[in-house]
Amino acid sequence: MDDYPLLNLFWTMLEFFLLVLWFFLLFKIIVDIFRSHDMGGWGKAGWMLFVILLPLLGVLVYVIVRGRSMGERDAEDAARADAAFKAYVKETAAESGGGGAGQTDQLAKLADLRSSGAISEEEFRKAKEKLLA
Repeated sequence: MDDYPLLNLFWTMLEFFLLVLWFFLLFKIIVDIFRSHDMGGWGKAGWMLFVILLPLLGVLVYVIVRGRSMGERDAEDAARADAAFKAYVKETAAESGGGGAGQTDQLAKLADLRSSGAISEEEFRKAKEKLLA
């Protein structure tokens, strides 16, 4: 254990962390190159060659030149995912009668069926308990 002091262990951990961070940034840039709609095929191929052949310089230049648009695309994707999630939750809640207007609508339909004589008072009560449970 004396051959590898504690400070060297911390230094190795820092190097490993920076290596993981570097690969994360590199893959994020590669994904951004392919999802960018404002760049043509040759532009994407050029950036990919630049990032692969000269990784340090390529990533640095890409972040400087296209960093702002990369952030805008991230924000647009996050907003789109949030809107899709909210729409899914609304749709699911309305389908399952999980609350609010969906449950109220189902209760109103049950009351109409009871008043028209399609279901008995006992059937109405059971359906109402099931719906409210």
